[in-house]
Amino acid sequence: MTGPRLRLVGIRKAFGATQALASVSLEVAAGEVHALVGENGAGKSTLLKILSGVHEPDAGRMELEGRTYSPARPSDARALGVGMIYQEVTLAPHLSVRENILLGAESSRLGWIDARASRRRAQEALAVLGYDHFPLERATGEFTIAEQQVIEIARALLLKPRVLIMDEPTSSLTKSDTERLFGVIGRLRAQGVSIIYVSHFLEEFLRIGDRYTVLKDGETVGVGSMGEATVDRLVALMTGRPVSDLYPRSERSLGEPVLEARGLGRSPRLRPTSLTLRNGEIFGLAGLIGAGRTDLARALFGLDRADTGTVAVFGRPEASPSPRGSWARGLGFLSENRKEEGLMLNLSVRDNITMTKAGAFGRLGWISHTRQSAASRRWVGDLAIKCRDSDQGVGQLSGGNQQKVALARLLEHPARILILDEPTRGIDVGSKAQIYEIIGRLAAAGKSVILVSSYLPELLGLCDTIGVMHRGELVAVRPRGEWSEPELLRHAVGRE
Repeated sequence: MTGPRLRLVGIRKAFGATQALASVSLEVAAGEVHALVGENGAGKSTLLKILSGVHEPDAGRMELEGRTYSPARPSDARALGVGMIYQEVTLAPHLSVRENILLGAESSRLGWIDARASRRRAQEALAVLGYDHFPLERATGEFTIAEQQVIEIARALLLKPRVLIMDEPTSSLTKSDTERLFGVIGRLRAQGVSIIYVSHFLEEFLRIGDRYTVLKDGETVGVGSMGEATVDRLVALMTGRPVSDLYPRSERSLGEPVLEARGLGRSPRLRPTSLTLRNGEIFGLAGLIGAGRTDLARALFGLDRADTGTVAVFGRPEASPSPRGSWARGLGFLSENRKEEGLMLNLSVRDNITMTKAGAFGRLGWISHTRQSAASRRWVGDLAIKCRDSDQGVGQLSGGNQQKVALARLLEHPARILILDEPTRGIDVGSKAQIYEIIGRLAAAGKSVILVSSYLPELLGLCDTIGVMHRGELVAVRPRGEWSEPELLRHAVGRE
C-alpha cells in the first residue's frame, strides 16, 4: 500500500444538541501504533464507536485500504478486519472464559460446534498474551476486573484483525502485565497490524507510539511523530494549559492511628494481614494482579466478610465490619468496578452523589430535590464534572466523569477515612491532576486515605507510606522516601 490503511476525513457526530465530534481527521498506516490523545469529553469514545460500527457518522468520509468503510454494526467492522478492545469489559460473566473468547466466532464442522478446535483457538489467544494458564471452563465473572481485561484482549486478537483499536487496555493491569502487553503490541506491529491506542498514561504513548493525533472539543488539534513529542507538548494540546506538577504534595503531619487491622484474613486470597493508618496519612497499596490488594480493601470496609482478625476504627475494634457500619463509623469506599459496584447507572448524577445520606435532604420519608440538587451542583463544580446538569443520567457520562461522581459521593457523605481502589482508572491527565490535588487537600485537612493503585508513579508521587502485597500477604511497609519503582516491583514479584 502506498497510502494509509485507515483514513478519516471531517468526521462529525451529534447527539441531539450535543456536538460530540465537530471535525475529526485521522490517518493510520499499516504496522503503525497510532496514539489517540485527548481529555475525557474530547470525543475519543464517540470516534472509536464510529470506527467499530456502534455509531454511524453524520458527515465525513472513512476509508479502509482505499475503499469506503461504513460499518452498520460491530459485526460488520469485525468482518472487515477492525477489532475493538473497550475500556469497560463487555464480557458475559455467566459464560466461561472459552465461551467469551469465542462468542460469535466458534469453530464449526458440518453445522456443529467443533469443541476441540474452539478450545485450542481460545488457548492460543491467551497464550499470545502469556495467560495460557487461565482455566478455560471457569465462569468469567469469577475473575477480577484486571483478569477480565486480559480475556477481553484475547477475544479481540482471536480474529487476527488488520486494525486493532485499544481503548485503555492497561487501565487495570500492573506494570509487569503492561510490559507483557507491550511485547504483544510489538509483535502485532511487526506483522503489519495497525493499532489505534488510547491511554491516559502519556508515557505509554512515548514508549510504543509511532504517531499521534490529539482531539479537543471534538476536533483534531494536533498531529505528529511521537519521536518529536514530549509529555508537556501533548498535555498542552489536550488541555490548552501546561501541567507543571502532576503530583502536588501538601505540607501535612501524620497524627494518631485512625484505622488498625490486626490479622485480617479471608481464605484463600487474603492471608492474615495487619496495617495501621494514621490521621492525615495517604497509605498506598502496590502489588500485581491477584496479589490481594482489592481483597484487603474490601475486607477493611466489610464488603467481604473476613475469616480472621479485627478492624479498629478510631480505637473501636470490630471483628466483622459491615458496609452500613463502616459508613456510620466514617469510612468511605470507592470500588475499582464503578459500572457494577460504584454507581447506579440508571439514576441521575444528583441521586448518585447524595444516595448514602438521603435522610439529610428531607424529613418524614420525603426528599427535597431542591436541597439534593444544590449539594450535587456544588460537587459538579468543584470536581469539574462534565454533564448537562445534575439531573442527567450518570450512565450517559464518560468513564472519567463517572469516576468523579463516585468520588463526590464519598466527599458529600462525608467520609473521614477513604478507601480508594484505582481512583484514577480511565481518567485523563487533566482530571488526574484534579483528583490528586483533591486527595492531597483531604489529607492536609486531617482525613486519611488508603490508595490502591497499579500505577507506581502515582503511589510514589502521592503517598506518605507504601505497602506491597504479594500472594495475599502484605510483605513490606515503608515510608515513601525509602521506595523506588524497581524496589516496589522486586517486592511485588517476590524477589525480596
